[in-house]
Amino acid sequence: MKIAILTFEGFNELDSLVAYAILSRVQAKNWQVQITSPTPTVTSMNGLTLSAHQPLRYANNADAVILGSGSLTRQLVRDEAILSALSLDPTRQLLATQCSGVLWLPALGIEHHAPVCTDLTTRPWVVEAGMTVLDQPFLAQNQVATAGGCMASQYLAAWLIAQLASPEEAEQAIHYVAPVGEKSSTVAHCMAVVSPYLEGAHVNV
Repeated sequence: MKIAILTFEGFNELDSLVAYAILSRVQAKNWQVQITSPTPTVTSMNGLTLSAHQPLRYANNADAVILGSGSLTRQLVRDEAILSALSLDPTRQLLATQCSGVLWLPALGIEHHAPVCTDLTTRPWVVEAGMTVLDQPFLAQNQVATAGGCMASQYLAAWLIAQLASPEEAEQAIHYVAPVGEKSSTVAHCMAVVSPYLEGAHVNV
């Protein structure tokens, strides 16, 4: 099971690394979570430099892709080299966008007619791009999920684990990272947010 977390120059640390940490709680032998970038290293909006596990093309054959956010997303979604390297398809992959990462959907020609979630800073640009933005942290429709706000990355991670492994695995992963003394309530809240959007659930948007 291959999961690519697209992480670009100027990335938001919480958006990429919180999801990475939670997704990596799954211990299945075939479970592979990879920071995927267009260059061997990328530096965050606050100066943290990461080495990529995989080049961009890895995402094209991944089972799930998180389209991360950052301070340079509006410029990057116009980068022809990046756009030509990516060939994502929600008919065969789970796609999850975090905050400004939702701008990759129209940039990559991915048709998504449901409302989306994003952060407050990005919201005007998403509306300008023709998308309807909801005032909530998470929404999934079919194979595409969107999240708004850095800490909403826990919902993306839980949704992906529940879809690709099981809801029980998602609960265990969230339980592991939840604050001591708040583990049960954190798991219950997180799963209440994502459960309506799991496969087989009926969703009205």
